[in-house]
Amino acid sequence: MMNLCFPKCRLQRVMGMLQIILGALVIIVSISSLFRFYSAGFFLHNEDICHHFYGVKEDYEGLDFKALSARVEEVLSQMENLQAKLESTVQEMVKNKNSMASNISKTEYKKFLEEEVIQPLYSAHISLRQIRFPKAEGIGNETIKEEPLINSFVIEEIRKYITPKENRLGKNNLYGTKKVYNTIGHACVLMKKELEEYMDYDIGSYCKDDWNLAQKLMINGCDPLPRRRCLTRASKLYLRPFSINESLWRIPDGRNVRWSNYQCRNYECLSSKNPKRGYSKCVGCFEMEKEKLKWITNSSLPVDFLIRDVLGIKPGEIRIGLDFSVGTGTFAGRMREQNVTIISTAINLGAPFSETIALRGLIPLYVTLNQRLPFFDNTMDLIHTAGFMDGWLDLQLMDFILFDWDRILRPGGLLWIDRFFCDKKNLDDYMYMFLQFRYKKHKWTVSPKSGDEVFLSALLEKPPRSL
Repeated sequence: MMNLCFPKCRLQRVMGMLQIILGALVIIVSISSLFRFYSAGFFLHNEDICHHFYGVKEDYEGLDFKALSARVEEVLSQMENLQAKLESTVQEMVKNKNSMASNISKTEYKKFLEEEVIQPLYSAHISLRQIRFPKAEGIGNETIKEEPLINSFVIEEIRKYITPKENRLGKNNLYGTKKVYNTIGHACVLMKKELEEYMDYDIGSYCKDDWNLAQKLMINGCDPLPRRRCLTRASKLYLRPFSINESLWRIPDGRNVRWSNYQCRNYECLSSKNPKRGYSKCVGCFEMEKEKLKWITNSSLPVDFLIRDVLGIKPGEIRIGLDFSVGTGTFAGRMREQNVTIISTAINLGAPFSETIALRGLIPLYVTLNQRLPFFDNTMDLIHTAGFMDGWLDLQLMDFILFDWDRILRPGGLLWIDRFFCDKKNLDDYMYMFLQFRYKKHKWTVSPKSGDEVFLSALLEKPPRSL
């Protein structure tokens, strides 16, 4: 009987010791955190500290107390959960003390300690050690400066990415700065779980097929995304693209697309006749026979302008431009035939828009509405938009977008608003948005769409603004 009780009693003593050790660790963590704050000078009440806190408030504006506090709370929460789990296990053992099931083997005992005790303790330990306190910069009146967002993330690859990279030998780089700051979108902090999943990979190995997760992050404001140090996957059956002479007006080979994150698995499935095609914008964009007719043949609607008429307004002046639309690059293809280079924005909203544009031999720009366009001021001859900016758009957001377009459009450049639609009652608001820049009107047409909705198409010229 003594031999039977010995393993159970021994296990209970070990569990009791673990609880005592865990309680001691919680106390040590709390004291350590307080000591580190004390060492940083946060609890001293001499004149210098008062001067920092109450006299020169901006010295501490870069310190993210919220992220710091959240990290300490996270560690304490992990240790409390571990303690509760151990207590629950001990109570369960007491209830089943007369049962032979409590006689666990050494293998099960080892597994329990590794998974339920050691791993949570290690995780808490790493989280605590990763807390970075701001460094004092300057001489004399020191200023506390913290590395941005560093305490908001646990995954080491994110922390390495957002940590400022100092130049070698301490020299200024070609930008004239001593450090390079890699950027991420501010909303990444709100999508911490998704971003950490995206950045959880083995360096140098193949990335997960998770472009849809990346796009979700971008659309929700975590844009720009951090760079990754893994190898991007391609289609297993990737073939050489069609030659430039035939790729423009031919559906690409479907084997060159990764279909795993789409509802369809081939281009035939994307037909406008298929109700389960997985996308609703730009229906028919993957049918080249229909695409060939756009912007070159007369339409029954007065809001449809022809490319030859638009280019005729500025003969020889339109050379480069941006198409901010949802599509497969047909507008850029037609402009290419007129020796005009167009960059097409593209987001894969349920279908491979970006891949299709590239496989047609055109340039896709993978951006969302959330970010400033990566072009310098006064550089574009033409901006065209169709099927993307419609009446769903918040007026203030639209205002920011239009001012960004005005920034990159050169004096004398053309803004082509193509089939913008909204409710008729809201038309005046949107008309004001377009007209506030006092562009010259070359074309301006409003026509009924359906029900209470109307179409608006316009061709506007940016005036010179030399000051």
